[in-house]
Amino acid sequence: MIKSWIEAMRLRTLPVSVAGVIAGIACAIEQDAFKLIPAVLCLAFATMAQIASNFGNEYYDFKNGIDKKGRAGFRRGVTEGEINPTAMKRATFITLAMAAIVGCAMLFYGPWWLIIVGVVIMIFALAYSAGPYPLSYHGLGDIAVIIFFGVIPVLFTCYLQTSTWQCITTSLPTSIAIGLLAANVLIVNNYRDMEDDASVGKHTTVVIFGRKVMGWTYLLFGVIGMCIMLPIWIRFNTWGWMTPAIYLALHGKTWLKLRQAEGIALNPLLGKTALNLLIFAVIYLTTCIAYTSLHPSL
Repeated sequence: MIKSWIEAMRLRTLPVSVAGVIAGIACAIEQDAFKLIPAVLCLAFATMAQIASNFGNEYYDFKNGIDKKGRAGFRRGVTEGEINPTAMKRATFITLAMAAIVGCAMLFYGPWWLIIVGVVIMIFALAYSAGPYPLSYHGLGDIAVIIFFGVIPVLFTCYLQTSTWQCITTSLPTSIAIGLLAANVLIVNNYRDMEDDASVGKHTTVVIFGRKVMGWTYLLFGVIGMCIMLPIWIRFNTWGWMTPAIYLALHGKTWLKLRQAEGIALNPLLGKTALNLLIFAVIYLTTCIAYTSLHPSL
């Protein structure tokens, strides 16, 4: 039972939410504005929101008849009869409530309108798989991931620490890059599930455009993400080029495996793609720390 709940949390994908916060922290550090408690609160909120979304995805995919036993993807406790559907639904809203509590604590460090941002994030956590028009069922999952795992966490993690939008020239391109890299995790997931999704009418981008197109999209998202941050790499000089070089080496290697793998062989690549994103965020953070240490006046 415990194992099924841990699997439902999808720990392999949690680096996606963590990476966005780390990148936001990196942007704040470049402005010499790092604040520990707001950073920790952002990390806790992002993690809880993603876990709630994962729980909700498992419950609503089961309820909507999307998931079937013996699927190629990771085991789903609700589908396999190991977790009561009502318990999963309850866990979804409890986790969202915990995220809301953390979000309220953020108000000690930011303006009241952050409540609106938090509410939108929590609505997305459910709307991804629930409601009259589930985003992930209509080819909108990739766009949603770019926004809610890239743009929003990076921009607002940075803002909560700096209390200003002056760092937008760094945080905005960083947020878009993180979003594109995060969307690659979804591409691998949908790449694996294409036949299952098509059979139940779930129109992901892989179902719509096919594996060949989305396989190349996977590669391009990584390359475009690094290109968007080109002004940052130039500003960082020698320090900056190390970050995209390491990421692109890892990304290219994973892409080559993606082109060859099928079925359950794609499962490790999902975790690997998420790990590549986390590694990028950590190296970017390290680069910002090093650069700021050498240029304390900037």
